[in-house]
Amino acid sequence: MEIKISVNVNGKDYVREVEPRTLLVHFLRDTLRLTGTHIGCDTSSCGACTIHVDGIAVKSCTMLAVQADGSSITTIEGLAQGAELHPLQEGFKECHGLQCGFCTPGMIMTAADLLAKNPCPSESEIRHGLEGNFCRCTGYHNIVKAVQYAAEKMGNEVSA
Repeated sequence: MEIKISVNVNGKDYVREVEPRTLLVHFLRDTLRLTGTHIGCDTSSCGACTIHVDGIAVKSCTMLAVQADGSSITTIEGLAQGAELHPLQEGFKECHGLQCGFCTPGMIMTAADLLAKNPCPSESEIRHGLEGNFCRCTGYHNIVKAVQYAAEKMGNEVSA
């Protein structure tokens, strides 16, 4: 038995039928073909699948697609405005905040949620805000710098 859901993803409305057990990450990747949201661990440990649901960062491997019915979802594909990168995307590029890039979408979406709640985070607050996301390549130093870059680019004073 499938259930009809209606969601707005990156500003576009979708109505689809899904199996009740379909995880939101699989709905986004397999049904909508938005593959920027990565599947890393399927246990909510790594954060690679982080998206925004109604403006709040959510690990999409922990949420069923039917739970998102009626929600507004933003994925990494919806963060940029046309050809103009979001300041976080630009920051990751400019500050070398990525190496393999696998964790990058989840890191950026988590950081966007952090900056929405705390536009002027300290280095410690950034590190704490990203602690649910794993990166096996960078050592986090340049990721923190990328978030600081984005905060400044967004017109916010970053505290020490």
